[in-house]
Amino acid sequence: MLNLRFAKDYLWHRFKAKNRHGTHSPFVYRLLDDVIYDFGAKKEYAAIEALRKNLFFDTRIITVTDLGAGSHLNNNRQKKISSLARNALKTPKLAQLLYRLVAELKPSSIIELGTCLGITTLYLQKAAPQAKVYTLEGCPETAAIASETIKKGDADNIELITGNFDNTLPGVINNLPQLDFVFVDGNHQKEATLKYFEWCLPKVHEKTVLIFDDIYWSEGMKEAWREIKAHPKVTVTIDLFFIGLVFFKTGQAREDFLIKF
Repeated sequence: MLNLRFAKDYLWHRFKAKNRHGTHSPFVYRLLDDVIYDFGAKKEYAAIEALRKNLFFDTRIITVTDLGAGSHLNNNRQKKISSLARNALKTPKLAQLLYRLVAELKPSSIIELGTCLGITTLYLQKAAPQAKVYTLEGCPETAAIASETIKKGDADNIELITGNFDNTLPGVINNLPQLDFVFVDGNHQKEATLKYFEWCLPKVHEKTVLIFDDIYWSEGMKEAWREIKAHPKVTVTIDLFFIGLVFFKTGQAREDFLIKF
């Protein structure tokens, strides 16, 4: 039933969504043309994808502590790293989109909720080596593998923080003067997603982007996405189905975009 609902949502999105030629906002059109639809290879991609490939063949078994909504595919607590790599990591297409967004927006700080095995963390860091990356992971054994991945990726300026997001995220937010780039990829539940959104709001600014993963994960996540879009501080949202982008640009016409990706 879940997969049928997800498939229906995907087909509805594909039918309704536009590409850049159906977009009349200059800001969104340029973002689509220069960033979202830039599918050319970047020099950093190959090294990170080689690390992903290595994880595909890592047969070690870890105990996963899941503090969120779990997995649609495998909720066993004992998991092979290879299984996590194949089922839980962001796809190259999405991870490389995050890389391009960071490279374009040039944030001073990046927060990632949900480190998983560290592949997306590397994409975020390599896109803006000058930025401090705070990556938060709830599972200690998963975080340990992510730490290995980050070390192999020769990445600097990353702080990996382990623990429940409810306990770790407030401290990260409070210690930053403002939030530039936040990627929420963990605890895919309505209440948690809205809570993290509300915690971020006091520190957002003109160039902030908040990105929410799996906005069609469940009926609850769909409701959370609708509430985020309707918030009075939000000016522009871009729904790419698998992720949703939220902007706070003053002077920008209030619009929500459904975009093919």
